Amino acid sequence: MKEPIKKYVPFDGLNFSERTWPSKKITKAPVWCSVDLRDGNQALVTPMQVEEKLLLFKTLLNIGFKEIEVGFPSASETEYEIIRTLIDGNYIPDDVTVQVLVQARPELIKRTFAAVKGAKNVIIHFYNSTSVLQRKVVFKEEKPGIIKIAVDGAKLIRQLTEEEIAKSGMNIRYEYSPESFTGTEADFAVEICEEVMEVLGATKENPVILNLPSTVEMSTPNTYADQIEYFCSKLKNRQAAIISLHPHNDRGTGVAATELALMAGGDRVEGTLFGNGERTGNVDIVTLALNMYTQNINPHLDFSHIGTIKAICEKVTKMRVPERHPYAGELVFTAFSGSHQDAIRKGFEYMANTNSPYWEVPYLPINPADVSREYEPVIRINSQSGKGGAAFVLQQAVGYHLPKEMHPAFGKIVKAYADEFGDELSSTQIVDLFNREYVDFKGIYSLGKHKVYEESTDSSEETHTHFQGTVIVKGITTEITGIGNGPIDAFFNALQAVGVEGYEFINYHEHAISRGSDSKAISYIELKAPGNGHIFGVGIANNINLASILGVLNAINRAIAQNLGDSGKTKGQIKRERKEKAGK
Repeated sequence: MKEPIKKYVPFDGLNFSERTWPSKKITKAPVWCSVDLRDGNQALVTPMQVEEKLLLFKTLLNIGFKEIEVGFPSASETEYEIIRTLIDGNYIPDDVTVQVLVQARPELIKRTFAAVKGAKNVIIHFYNSTSVLQRKVVFKEEKPGIIKIAVDGAKLIRQLTEEEIAKSGMNIRYEYSPESFTGTEADFAVEICEEVMEVLGATKENPVILNLPSTVEMSTPNTYADQIEYFCSKLKNRQAAIISLHPHNDRGTGVAATELALMAGGDRVEGTLFGNGERTGNVDIVTLALNMYTQNINPHLDFSHIGTIKAICEKVTKMRVPERHPYAGELVFTAFSGSHQDAIRKGFEYMANTNSPYWEVPYLPINPADVSREYEPVIRINSQSGKGGAAFVLQQAVGYHLPKEMHPAFGKIVKAYADEFGDELSSTQIVDLFNREYVDFKGIYSLGKHKVYEESTDSSEETHTHFQGTVIVKGITTEITGIGNGPIDAFFNALQAVGVEGYEFINYHEHAISRGSDSKAISYIELKAPGNGHIFGVGIANNINLASILGVLNAINRAIAQNLGDSGKTKGQIKRERKEKAGK
């Protein structure tokens, strides 16, 4: 890119040292107004049809919006038609106000009033552009001419309002926007709004909505907040105005600008779901509302089924919500990084162990369940994932609670597989990989018929565990017996008959993985192999003793396959080698 130094005019901002907003906090939700059906629709490559608008309108009602800008009826027959459809079809609840937009031009204002006949609650939202650039380039008018446009529009709107109220009793409210507010001199914005308020007869009991749009985001968010607070502090009849914010996202800071402007005195926010709108979009009401939710502020909007809302928006707008979109994106509750995965896993464990009333999980500012997101995809596995991530997936997918000592071993297996696969691994792939590497692993040893029983010696009351059965080694069945202080010890001793020696028992964990008459247990066995390496084995069975024995055999088979232990010999080979060794 070329140097921009002499090409662009930097935004000067506002010399306002009396600001107080930096020390303020957002403590309640603003009045929300969705402009999806108007501002959002006009920005689409393929504008919505009537059926799609009806679907989105119903969705907005379900979310909880009480003010919805439904169109620009004087702009086209399609825009006019949707408003008539909503009114004539009785789609508008009595507690919902529909808002219509119109330029401050007489013929368009009259067409707009015709469009809303029969509605119960209506906001007539009129505007004209007031910025320095628009005055110079588009209108070629000085300030008095711009004020006249706004005042003449306000006079006609008030006249038509009074006539309509006299005929039908319609509840009509006023909204005025000095369009391109952020590019308008602050004192001129105050002046033109005061003129409009006077014409409309604004009072504390019947306030006018003054919508101060960041039509084009021109500066850092703090400057917009300064402009809002300055405007509020200079407006003569502040109690007779509802200050509405309508930020756009040209600099990518629309959400931040809105939050700061609320701190600066804003009462109301106009925006869209997921930030759809002209150019880079309107401010995103989903993000704003859920940001408040995470601060224990009731947003009075229901995004508990955010996936359904996203699907509807994608359907009617033909646009995709990005994977990294806050709260709603496919990947926003996902961790690939090993350190993130470990912290999230520990957070879930902490929540379960302490019964904490607060949400305290690192890296997740909101409980995914609060927006009907599942825990399963919170941790997702690729070659960058850590040792605990795969264990978490197993726990969530099939209920396997791998002991912490086993995490590095299985994590290494998963990382190698992910490197080879070259893509993210699904939970199904993780489970299949674990079962293949452990549960279903076939080695040279397998268990035949057997029994485990307790027996006391004649000389004392001490009880010993007996193992009696067969083991198959390379297709040859050998009877083995052993005595120990438990099933695992007895089985270890019995295996000496087929040359399994030098293994040291290190650790053992077990838990149930199902309930009822067909309940099963899983055991995790850690052994130290003769080759001085640690190896893990897994056994699953209806009986916990059998699960443990299978886990031992699984560990030995895996050790041999990794050249950590005995190579597996028949009973005859073992006897011959012992005789040869004794002869030497």
